[in-house]
Amino acid sequence: MISRVLVLTVTAAAAVVAVAAPPVSARPAAIDWQPCAATGEAATAGCATLELPIDWTEPAAGTFGFRIARRTATDPSARVGTLIFGPGGPGDSGVSRVSTGQSRFSEELRRRFDIVSFDPRGVGASHPITCPDGPPLPAAPAVLTGQADFDRTLKGNRELWKECRRLTGPLFDHADSASTVRDLDALRAALGERTLTFHGSSYGTLLGELYAERYPGRVRAIVLESAVDHSQRTDGFLRTQAWALQDSFDAFVAWCTPQQQACVLRGEDIRAVWAEVWGEAERGELNLPPYQLVANVHKQLARADYPGLAGFIDTMRDGGAGDTQRLSPVLAVFCADWALPVRDYGEYRRLLDRAEAQAPDLRYPAGVFALSACLGWPQPVANPQHRLRAHTRTPLLLINSRHDPASGYNWATEVARQLGRSGVLLSYAGAGHGSYNSSDCMTRAVDAYLISLTVPARGTVCPAA
Repeated sequence: MISRVLVLTVTAAAAVVAVAAPPVSARPAAIDWQPCAATGEAATAGCATLELPIDWTEPAAGTFGFRIARRTATDPSARVGTLIFGPGGPGDSGVSRVSTGQSRFSEELRRRFDIVSFDPRGVGASHPITCPDGPPLPAAPAVLTGQADFDRTLKGNRELWKECRRLTGPLFDHADSASTVRDLDALRAALGERTLTFHGSSYGTLLGELYAERYPGRVRAIVLESAVDHSQRTDGFLRTQAWALQDSFDAFVAWCTPQQQACVLRGEDIRAVWAEVWGEAERGELNLPPYQLVANVHKQLARADYPGLAGFIDTMRDGGAGDTQRLSPVLAVFCADWALPVRDYGEYRRLLDRAEAQAPDLRYPAGVFALSACLGWPQPVANPQHRLRAHTRTPLLLINSRHDPASGYNWATEVARQLGRSGVLLSYAGAGHGSYNSSDCMTRAVDAYLISLTVPARGTVCPAA
């Protein structure tokens, strides 16, 4: 049986336009927009497919279909241009979000911009990476337990990638974000936009960062919401993620005061209660192993759902059940973007110990799974980490919650530092993964930036809603 890994299926008409690697002055081919579907919300959205090179260094070697979707500005007379949304994940479908009417943008932005998004290469309807499903090639374990586990995972990963490459074809080796940035510029040109107006969310911020670095003269405005710091090596990657997770948990503990009626744990020692639950998970007394237990907490913290998190912890100590997060057997996009080599189990354990020191309550940031999932990935990777070097006329706007468990505030401040005068950080004093819709203050500031290029003053903080 074959499964689609990192795939969100999109039902859409197949309108195909061939787009080469156009210089900024080239006259782009017209996009043949067709209704995404015959009924429902998608009927009001247009979909198309651009034929783009699989390998941008050898454009004649083959192409793939890059799926895109658009909703036109609701007030054409006030239209500023096209706002391209960069989906996160990796693995999220921008086409699905646009075609199903799941707009994350304000009414004012929808009035002033055509909203366009895409399925990144290897995802959704853009030649999805395809891998075998089930035995004898199981998914890598989230946490390795010894050298035998390490060796077994290393061997299994390599066998799995070999099969994924066979089933997917040449695009498997070109699914990195640096290649998707070339796709993004081809999309900009095909839309007839001289410069790029872009809003990237979570992993989609990496596209915005790399675009500004590669094409600084083609940037009009770029928003980086919950920014990814792509300068972190293996140890730093784990420790910074662990810090962000612990910081978010600390904020939850501080919220649950004896006076907080929405917290079912009010008046209790929350860290002690959590330690009790953690111990039960380690002893195998819960339906969730420790990593999956933390994954449930991470999900609630990302939503800033403190009442829900308190209820979850309370339920688990009473023998309740949590959600088992399905772990993809391969993350080809991520592994192609991050060099996270680990020599043996001894080094792996030392890395985890240092990460756990940053997160004494939760221990396992989401990045722990990346180490085992990418173990043995061929080096050097296609799009290795490096310090960001981008110099744009209009500063990139970073927006971040103060307590974000996935793309931590520590990542946002570091990316802002790397950008220097080419970046401004707008902070949201609250919590959660994502901040554009967190308050009117955040929404108004981002809209003003995208519409009129009004850059917030450095150090601006929007209060928690």
